[in-house]
Amino acid sequence: MYVVVVYDTAVERNPVILRTCRQYLHHVQRSVFEGQLTPAQLRRFKNAVHTALDLTYDSVIVYTFPPGTTPQRLAWGATEPEPTDIL
Repeated sequence: MYVVVVYDTAVERNPVILRTCRQYLHHVQRSVFEGQLTPAQLRRFKNAVHTALDLTYDSVIVYTFPPGTTPQRLAWGATEPEPTDIL
């Protein structure tokens, strides 16, 4: 399924969440990631992120799209460069 992740966390937790997101998804913009994940990968991602969060302060929003569909993305202005180190 296609996934878009947006997060807002405290400064001290940003590096952990950023590193976790980069393991699973493509970095699109500051705290925005997107990409294809299997249901198992999404569960592992959720568990990894959840253990790093302070649920009284941090926020992570995950948008999922059914298999076979990919949202159309329109971008204006400066964008992040395409990743070159994708495995």
